[in-house]
Amino acid sequence: MLAFILRRLAQSIAVLLAVGLVAFSLFRYVGDPINAMVGQDTSMEDRAALRDKLGLNDSAPIQFFRFITNAARGNFGLSYRTSEPVGRLILERVPATLELSFCAAVFILFVGVPMGVYTGLYPRHWSSRLLQAVSLFGVSLPPFLVGILLILIFAVSLHWLPSFGRGQTVQIGWWTTNFLTISGLKALILPSITLGLFQLTLIMRLVRSEMLEVMRTDYIKFARARGLTNHAINFGHALKNTLVPVITVFGLQLGSLIAFAIVTETVFAWPGVGQLFIQSVQFSDIPVMAAYLLLIGLLFVVINLTVDLLYSVVDPRLRGAGSARPAGH
Repeated sequence: MLAFILRRLAQSIAVLLAVGLVAFSLFRYVGDPINAMVGQDTSMEDRAALRDKLGLNDSAPIQFFRFITNAARGNFGLSYRTSEPVGRLILERVPATLELSFCAAVFILFVGVPMGVYTGLYPRHWSSRLLQAVSLFGVSLPPFLVGILLILIFAVSLHWLPSFGRGQTVQIGWWTTNFLTISGLKALILPSITLGLFQLTLIMRLVRSEMLEVMRTDYIKFARARGLTNHAINFGHALKNTLVPVITVFGLQLGSLIAFAIVTETVFAWPGVGQLFIQSVQFSDIPVMAAYLLLIGLLFVVINLTVDLLYSVVDPRLRGAGSARPAGH
């Protein structure tokens, strides 16, 4: 297990270096950040001095090496737009994005998995067919349209929920949370549903297909022959054996919730990292954009490593396969 973790860590470092190189290369062509930092009346001499101060006149390899070494120390430089440390800007916005993604993930698990189990156990029931039909809307409709529709119904027409912002938050150290105020919890409902609806339908359909396949296997028939109750068969045997592919997909979807929360945060004016990234693109703020991509790359690496480790917990066969060695080696 230790060798496996070390090997995956080495692969993760290589992945992060590749992500850093791609981010650095792409953002060199999004525009001149100097134009966003100075006014029209700034002289060419002042522009040249600022470019030299920021190190933009150095060669690309030198800039990339400086970027990677500083990023390894947690230093992403100063924002071209606000002249503030990039790390501080991201830390101020991370709580909003993580809490939104957490609520969306809870929504996916506690709604999508039961729906998948139910439609898998009763595939011919009219309610299962209705749930499958409704799930098509979740897959087909883009998140921005779902968000606009939810705002139109629950905020504009019914006045039940807020249409933008985080509501009232509570400061706990450097972390700002929505979970301790009523307005903060209300503000989470619509964006969480918008962000999680597409992934919910994917998880539901995955659990359904896995349950249908598992219920036809021989060991389920043997369990019924032994006289086990339906509850023990459905949840003690069938559901447990569907968890490996579900964990894989949900792990990737959890990273996607955070990485692609940009659209949801834009629709609901949610002050998260995704909205910061959009603002940085508009102003060619290269340090913020590069730091965002590195953060997302690190997130996916950590999630994939966690999913691999969970495999051995859910499926004992994988523990044996990981430690087995061919004879003579």
